Amino acid sequence: MLYMVIEYFNAGAAAEIYRRARDRGRQLPPGLDYVDSWVDLNYFRCFQLMRTDDPSLFDIWIQAWSDLGHFEIIPVRTSAEAAQHIADQLYV
Repeated sequence: MLYMVIEYFNAGAAAEIYRRARDRGRQLPPGLDYVDSWVDLNYFRCFQLMRTDDPSLFDIWIQAWSDLGHFEIIPVRTSAEAAQHIADQLYV
């Protein structure tokens, strides 16, 4: 399943977040896969697309980063999946 992760950086933490990522990597447990990410222009938030069949793995990953920000984990589906999922409701 896909998840949109919104990481809210603590004030002034952006440099430390990038330093830790450079030095330690993403620190993802096996089974939690990074797909892609986007960072707002002010370094307040990072939007990360991740994939896993076990959402409890987010708890392990968040522990490694929780001193630098907080996280919102949102299950998502692709637009194509959404269209297929709702298709039977379109014929009203």
